[in-house]
Amino acid sequence: MNVRDIMTRDVSYVTVKSNITEAADIMKSLDVGIVPVCDENKNPVGVITDRDIVLRSVAETNNATQHIGNIMSKNIVSTSPDTNAHEAATLMAQNQIRRLPVVENNKIVGILSLGDLANVNIHVNEAGEALSSISKPGNEIK
Repeated sequence: MNVRDIMTRDVSYVTVKSNITEAADIMKSLDVGIVPVCDENKNPVGVITDRDIVLRSVAETNNATQHIGNIMSKNIVSTSPDTNAHEAATLMAQNQIRRLPVVENNKIVGILSLGDLANVNIHVNEAGEALSSISKPGNEIK
């Protein structure tokens, strides 16, 4: 089974000039914890997570109007829709991430989450392994 078969499609995104409130509104309305940050051609340039908002905005400056580009995670770990779901789960575990942007032809086409993996019975073990690796204590907050 490939990522394409289980990923969440029709992903909303923000731009680097969007503000934190816009990203938070998308997260709230879609009940998600990540929003891709794309340029005007829908090319991914980063991601903004609920954790980014808390640690890099609210906890530091408490400025909800600052631009996403100031606090987004720029080093994107992503996968393609044709990646095997087990390989994607391993990639998530290795990078200790819960959500993985799916990119095709340099465009964001979906998001793969641990929940997506867990919803597919054949991949419950991979999702559990990824979560246990992500949840290991001892990592410093950066």
